[in-house]
Amino acid sequence: MYRYDEFDTRIVHDRVSQFRGQVQRRLSGDLTEDQFKPLRLMNGVYLQLHAYMLRVAIPYGTLSSDQLRKLAFIADKYDKGFGHITTRQNIQFNWPALVDIPEILDHLADVEMHAIQTSGNCIRNVTTDHFAGATAEEVEDPRVWCEVIRQWSTLHPEFTFLPRKFKIAVTASAQDRAAIRVHDIGLHLVKNLAGETGFEVFVGGGLGRTPYVGDVIRPFLPKDHLLSYLEAILRVYNLQGRRDNMYKARIKILVNALGIEQFRDLVEAEWQNTRKTSVDVPQEEVDRINSYFAAPPFEQLADDMSFAKAQQDDPDFARWVRQNVSAHKQPGYAIATISLKAPEMAPGDITSGQMLLVADLAKAYAFDEIRTTHEQNLVLPHVRQKDLYTVWQQLAKKGLGTANAGLVSDIIACPGLDYCNLANTRSIPIAKRIQERFFAPEKQEEIGELKIKISGCINACGHHHVGHIGILGVDKKGEEFYQITLGGSAAEDASIGEIVGRGLSTDEVVDSIDRLVGYYLKARQSEERFVDTYKRLGSEPFKEALYVA
Repeated sequence: MYRYDEFDTRIVHDRVSQFRGQVQRRLSGDLTEDQFKPLRLMNGVYLQLHAYMLRVAIPYGTLSSDQLRKLAFIADKYDKGFGHITTRQNIQFNWPALVDIPEILDHLADVEMHAIQTSGNCIRNVTTDHFAGATAEEVEDPRVWCEVIRQWSTLHPEFTFLPRKFKIAVTASAQDRAAIRVHDIGLHLVKNLAGETGFEVFVGGGLGRTPYVGDVIRPFLPKDHLLSYLEAILRVYNLQGRRDNMYKARIKILVNALGIEQFRDLVEAEWQNTRKTSVDVPQEEVDRINSYFAAPPFEQLADDMSFAKAQQDDPDFARWVRQNVSAHKQPGYAIATISLKAPEMAPGDITSGQMLLVADLAKAYAFDEIRTTHEQNLVLPHVRQKDLYTVWQQLAKKGLGTANAGLVSDIIACPGLDYCNLANTRSIPIAKRIQERFFAPEKQEEIGELKIKISGCINACGHHHVGHIGILGVDKKGEEFYQITLGGSAAEDASIGEIVGRGLSTDEVVDSIDRLVGYYLKARQSEERFVDTYKRLGSEPFKEALYVA
């Protein structure tokens, strides 16, 4: 795990000091809310429906137990006892008082955390595969390059005021758990025919009002040219991206308007002109950063017999293993996903008590490391198989033992109209009702992988466009309705879901989703997933199931 150097530490503490003065001026009336807005956004502070919200950065989703304990402390002292994991692998606190936020930022700085670039028209938190460093699939650990990008992009003077917010994701596995194709820039670590490692570079992806799957701008970029090439892309965007219309300001609009070939030509020309004077990463710096991500001191273990016996003796544990435990690159170890999708909590919410438990478990059983995921869950990336039963038992006591990772109740949902002043509709109550309808474990396993994603407005913070079933909240003359999209995916088979018909009222949604799932179970072939059946049969039979009572 990366540890701050003297420059990181100084930047973070200086930023807290600056913001404390800005908050004092706002509270005294010396700054109006309009004057304060750009200042608070640069420090991760939003004004929502009922209160200010603070979004805390978790770079590439990696936390230590001390950091998670600090987040639990903040949740208890300054919020309402919980936090919310976001689809950018960050955490939000929805109820802090503005007067307390500088003090919160001071607490965060004590454990090498901050809220810089979690909002505003800048390069946001770089995300990655939550199994990074643990899965045998990857070419190498992508978090090293996420950290390179973090250091390069933090307070970068040229890219602090882009036409619009900018999001980068990195992965190193064939299975895309980082949704790189729906990012402004997606980076896929690959090997070429000569066995060299570099990046397949995607550009122009994104969701929101006009969703796009990104195009390949370069099939292979040598690793040592990463920053100069990213800089070339961002310069072209900064110069040519629209600033007259915020809804047309994202890089995806520019790429679509020019076409990928013309955009590529502009980037290549910029790169050739500037690469000799641009910053690229010296190998010694890559080596230094790489050393922080060295593998933990794994034991040499064989597959554990007690692990197999615990599954035989406890069917609930066996179910959790099937759904929430993934293969590890090291024999005798496993990757454990902790679901934050039990119906009694909003999707992605975690209480302070649950945070403390996960911190304790990470310290005792997972080399002091926790990951957040873009699907709003947590991961313990390195757990001995023989410890999994103990870990699960402790999680289950705190409501964190749900066996539903990737299943129908593992729903991504934005905060919606319960919190957000941009939302048209509520997302959380719909998510809970769907979870309750399908929560029987046997039913979920019968259905198999099914990704439902819900957004309360067209800004698509719930990623509904890339859900196998996407649900978008729309306002119709003051009433809440929900538009359904089908066939989306954020994975390596990325696609934008198709709108299948009229919006559904609040009372109709859950029954309609139930009918969709029922039709799928009748129509699927063998082990076919919902999205595969949909793509094989097309929209018409699903549309009929959705709208015919």
